[in-house]
Amino acid sequence: MNRLHLLAALLLVLPLRADVTTAPLFQDHAVLQRDKPVPIWGTADAGENVTVAFGAQTVSTVTGPDGRWSVTLAPLPASATPSTLTVKGKNTVILNDILVGEVWLASGQSNMEWSLTRAFDPDLEQLTARFPLVREIKVKRATASAPVAGFEGAWRGASPETVGQFSAVAYLFARELYLALEVPVGIVNSTWGGTPVEAWMSPATLNSDPAFAPVGTRWQKQLADYAEAQTGHAEKTRAWETAKAAAEARGEKFADAAPVAPKPPVWQPSCLYHGMITPLLPYALRGAIWYQGESNAGRAGEYHALFSAMIKAWRADFGQGDFPFYWTQLASFRTGSGAGNPDGTDWAALREAQTQTLALPATGQAVIIDVGDFSDIHPKAKLPVARRLARLALHRDYGFATLADSGPVFTGFETIPGTPASLRLSFTPADRGLRQPAAEVAGFEVAGADRVFHPATARIEKGTVLVSSPAVPTPVAVRYAWRNATRAALCDDLGLPVPPFRSDTW
Repeated sequence: MNRLHLLAALLLVLPLRADVTTAPLFQDHAVLQRDKPVPIWGTADAGENVTVAFGAQTVSTVTGPDGRWSVTLAPLPASATPSTLTVKGKNTVILNDILVGEVWLASGQSNMEWSLTRAFDPDLEQLTARFPLVREIKVKRATASAPVAGFEGAWRGASPETVGQFSAVAYLFARELYLALEVPVGIVNSTWGGTPVEAWMSPATLNSDPAFAPVGTRWQKQLADYAEAQTGHAEKTRAWETAKAAAEARGEKFADAAPVAPKPPVWQPSCLYHGMITPLLPYALRGAIWYQGESNAGRAGEYHALFSAMIKAWRADFGQGDFPFYWTQLASFRTGSGAGNPDGTDWAALREAQTQTLALPATGQAVIIDVGDFSDIHPKAKLPVARRLARLALHRDYGFATLADSGPVFTGFETIPGTPASLRLSFTPADRGLRQPAAEVAGFEVAGADRVFHPATARIEKGTVLVSSPAVPTPVAVRYAWRNATRAALCDDLGLPVPPFRSDTW
C-alpha cells in the first residue's frame, strides 16, 4: 500500500471533525436579555473545549458525549452599543452587532403572524420604521414529530426595507416598549396561522391530565379517516383509469376529471412545539405575547385547561420562573361561511376561557372586542392590539405604575325596583369613567329566572350602567358582548374597553 492509499484509509476511520456552532438564535444582530442569566449553547465535537466570550465575561465548558455544549453568562446590563460574541473551540465563531435589552417571544396563529404590510397604515408604518434597536427573528414554519434543535431564520433590525414582513402586533408592541424604555428590544417570532393550541404543547403536557385525552382521540380519528379516504381514493382512481382506457380504446373523448386525492390531516398534537418552540429553549427572555384561539373556538370547553397547561409548561421549559405571559382576547367576528353566525356564542365562550386563564400568576389579557372586523377573521387594526399588550408589560413589568393596563371590569350588580326592574352594574376601577362612542350603549342582554336572554336597553349613569328590558320584568342575570360578533364598545375615558362578561354560570 503506497502512502496515498494509506492516508486515504486512515481518513476513512478517523472521526469527522465537527466545527463548533451556535444555536440558531445566536447570530449577528441578536438581542440578549438584560438583567438575567443568559444561556448560550450549540454543538461541537464530543469532549471539545469550548470558550464563550462576551464583554468582560469569558466562560468555558466541555462538550458532552452528544456533541452539545452550553454555558451561562452572568446577568448583563442593557447596552445599545454593538458588541461581539466569540465562541472558540477547534474553530472560532464571531457574532457581530450583538445588543442587550428586552426580549419577548411572540407566538400563536395568524393574527400574531400577520405582517405589517397587511395591517392598517402599512405605507406610513414602513416609512417611519427607523428603529435599528428594535429587532425580530422569524422562526421558519416547521412541523416535527420529535424535538428538533435548529430552525431557519435571521435577526433583522426594523427599517423601511425590512419591517413590512415583521409581525405587525409584535413589531408595534416592541416599538412601544423601545420608546418607553430606551433600550434595545428583540422579538422572537414563532407563529403559524390556523393552528390549534394543542399543536404548541409538549407531549408531556398533553399526557399530564386525563382531561386532555380527547386531543389524542381526535388525532387518531383523523388518521383513521384519512387512511379510509386513501383506500377509497385508490379504488376510485382505478375505476377512473379503467374507464379512461376503455374510452380511448373506442376512440372516444374522455373528459371526466381524475379523482382528487384526500388531504392528509395536519396539526398533529405537539408538532409545532417540537418544530418551533423546542429550538428556542432555554433562550433568556422577559416574557411572551400570544394571539391564538380562533382555531379552538369550536372547543371552548377544553381551552382554559389546555391554554393554562401550555403556559405553565412553557415557563418550566424555559426555566426562568413565572415570566409574564400576555395574550389577546378574540375580537368580534361573524363565524362561518356566507353571512356567518354573528349571534352565536362559540367565540364568546372561547373569550371566557381566555379570561379564566387570568387565574395564573403574571398573566394579562388585551381586550379588543371594540376593534374587530365582522367580516374578516384578521382585523387590520393591529396598533390598538399592540398598544394594549404594551400597557400590560409597561405597567406590570417595567414600573410604570400610573399607566392604566386594562379597561373597567364588571364587579357585580344591584337590582333597582321598577316596571320592569333594572340592574345597576358596577365596574372597577371606577375613577376613569365610562363612555360609549356610538349613539347608544349596545351589547347588553338580561334574563329572568327562565334563563332566556333578551336584548336590553342601557344607559351610563355616574360610572355605572343601568340595564333593563320590557321582556324581562324581573331580571336576575346580565350578559355583555356575549355573541360571536357584537357592536359593544363600552370603554373608559382612555378608550380602554370593558371586557365581555356574564353574571350567570348557566
